[in-house]
Amino acid sequence: MEATVEKCRCDQNTELEKVIAQHEGEKDDLGQIKPGGNGVVDASSDNELIKQQLESIIDEYRGKPSGLIQVLTKAQNLIGYLPAWVQTRVAKGLGVSLPEVYGVVTFYSYFSLIPKGRHKVAICSGTACYVKGSKTILKTLRHVLGIKTGQTTPDSRFNLEVVRCIGACGLAPAMIVDGKDVYGRLEPEQIPGILEQYA
Repeated sequence: MEATVEKCRCDQNTELEKVIAQHEGEKDDLGQIKPGGNGVVDASSDNELIKQQLESIIDEYRGKPSGLIQVLTKAQNLIGYLPAWVQTRVAKGLGVSLPEVYGVVTFYSYFSLIPKGRHKVAICSGTACYVKGSKTILKTLRHVLGIKTGQTTPDSRFNLEVVRCIGACGLAPAMIVDGKDVYGRLEPEQIPGILEQYA
């Protein structure tokens, strides 16, 4: 029996662009995606400087599909996340389909479809932390920050993530801020004071 492979149609790309846009963030009153990032970069598609810098990143790998992850990494380092317009430009520049780009972006946890905050707060959900009460710490973090897991505060100050293990089992429950500051043996009442340290 011979298998058939259906090529991606252009109308599928349009539908995928809509799905990507839904994951990018909130929309303003006009239905436009709000520019994100950490407040330093205007990530909107009409920022000419950003478009030029992105094109120079793509030019290094133009027509080379094998450079997809490198281009996406550099693009995210430039902008802070990977909005639909960036994914579309990368797909065209490397000669790959938009669904392939979107598949890579959503497969690897490093890549983000939404703007990230200046400070990443990651609560450990490993066995030791879970048993010692990480669920209560996470609930407190959600309440204090006013966001859900995977979201960024409206002021772009924090984003909240849950990770499998940070290797601090003896300090359970634990969290890590910005990948380097570990806080252990946490109690819910400590959370506001810890967060105040990060401007």
